[in-house]
Amino acid sequence: MASSTAFQSPGIHHKMAYSYVYRQLGATGTCSLLRSSLFYHLALYGGPRTRHAGSIRSVHDLLLTRSQIAPPTALSGYQLPSSLSPPFAAGLPSSESPLLALSNKTLVSDGTFPLSLAKASPSFHLLIPASESNPNLCKTLLSSFLLNYPPPTLINYGKIFEGVNWDNGTHCGKIRGVYDYLRDSKWVRDDDLVLVIDGYDVWFQLPPEVMIERYHTTIRAANERLRRQYGMITPKELRTGDKTERAQKYAQSVVFAADKLCWPNPAEDPACAALPPSTLRKDVYGPETDKDPDGFLNRPRYLNSGTVIGPAAEVRAIYEYALKKVEEENRGIIGDQFVFAEIFGEQEYQRQLTRRTSQGAGGRWLDWLSNALGTSYHFNGTINNMTVVPGQRYEFGLGLDYESQLFQTMTHSASDVDFLSYNDTTLLEHAHKTDSNSRGRRLSLPSDIRSATPPMGEHDGGKMSDLGTVPEDTTWQTLPLATNLHVPSIPTLLHLNGDKSLLETWWPRMWFQPYSRALLRHFMRTPAEAATAGAGSGAETGSPFLRDSRGGKGGVWTDGAVWLEWADMCRGVEQEVFADGMGVWGRGGGRVLNQWGTVVAGEE
Repeated sequence: MASSTAFQSPGIHHKMAYSYVYRQLGATGTCSLLRSSLFYHLALYGGPRTRHAGSIRSVHDLLLTRSQIAPPTALSGYQLPSSLSPPFAAGLPSSESPLLALSNKTLVSDGTFPLSLAKASPSFHLLIPASESNPNLCKTLLSSFLLNYPPPTLINYGKIFEGVNWDNGTHCGKIRGVYDYLRDSKWVRDDDLVLVIDGYDVWFQLPPEVMIERYHTTIRAANERLRRQYGMITPKELRTGDKTERAQKYAQSVVFAADKLCWPNPAEDPACAALPPSTLRKDVYGPETDKDPDGFLNRPRYLNSGTVIGPAAEVRAIYEYALKKVEEENRGIIGDQFVFAEIFGEQEYQRQLTRRTSQGAGGRWLDWLSNALGTSYHFNGTINNMTVVPGQRYEFGLGLDYESQLFQTMTHSASDVDFLSYNDTTLLEHAHKTDSNSRGRRLSLPSDIRSATPPMGEHDGGKMSDLGTVPEDTTWQTLPLATNLHVPSIPTLLHLNGDKSLLETWWPRMWFQPYSRALLRHFMRTPAEAATAGAGSGAETGSPFLRDSRGGKGGVWTDGAVWLEWADMCRGVEQEVFADGMGVWGRGGGRVLNQWGTVVAGEE
């Protein structure tokens, strides 16, 4: 095999490579696919910082001049359902291997999904599996209230689990509970956006309009990578006369969190061994990146099931397959983390396997080029526990939040995070100097946060209620925000898996916690309409989503359609949550009514 040094200089070796590429393309007619793939390699591996960038860019430029060669019109064994059919590999002969069915929604021009096909204003739903209340659940709920997320729906609340496994069946019960709710609820439509989070160790720190905007940004970037890596196809369903339409072979619509460790799945399973590389820089943690046996310096690339966001129909399909694994294959003994990680691994394994078995001479040559340049990752075609079942759907359009823009997990990542106030130039400079791999980047507050709803609501600070004050002139710039210093990123929420001591030590560091009682009373007193207008309703933020159409404020819905007030859920845990020594919620400070006129705080 040729050495990678053969492509390092711009001399005769490049000319020989160009000539060979030209002859290969003329023979195979796969220019468009190769050009897309080189785009992918250039974006993911071959930026201007690498020694291979010039070679890849030069070959890509050559491919541009050959772009009129028609790409293949189909890939063997690939079936694309119509836009009105469920995203299954329907219509396949039973003897064929299952095909990686495309999503039942097609991308719009900006790389996202048209999440308003069925109704003008899709809703945004927050689902929290939680069978009982405790101080940690109340912290999660409080953070969602103060940032004005939709009223949460508690899944399995009040249900008693008596399973025989280590968790008494609660984790697999979460799969059943979420699936049943998404299947049966009259309040959730297929095109609604659904966010599912763990109930006892997740805290929000940024408002929902930032969450929604970043979801779309993440989806656009992921679909561009998929287009470059796997290319486009022309399915039969999109051919009308002389006119044909193109579709991405694979497209993403669902985002899970990313972890540094693959657990609890065995290392040789698809969940660990078949995954694509992280999109973070190869040296984000320095020269030992991805070489740390303990995982602290690994780039996150493994699925964490504690947080997921996507269209309701796509999320429901993933939970349906997870439930099948639990109930028919007994795959849920270890918990839901094992099951969802396995689904992701199977999807990625099947993508690579189909690519390998269907590529022609041009694709094989591109693999050779990628290996020669060191820009490909190893595909393990003999992974354990991967039995292809004819007719089974493996493609679910799911991917990960590699850059922690949405979800920051904490397994071996707590040392990556610090709380920074972005008006403190001394602190920012210190953080910059302590990160030896910052490459000259300066930490600054992203524009989506600067333009977001004011963190303390529409007021001028000072005394907000009878029981507390907040600083005047408070902006996002002045508040301590949990920041991943290596990416860098300011995630919309924190998932405190891993070291559970952080649930105690980091809670006082959240920007809202010192003022949380006053902020909650202010939130309760604010008319629901005013709160909604600043919470990603679409009226001011440009988001296409409305809040949960059932309404409600300062409480939760159960999956049985019962409304519970904050006091119903969290009275008696005030010291753990507010930590202000002011006693039981609702004693003193005047009466607070919810939108239906019910007293939720103050004298009864």
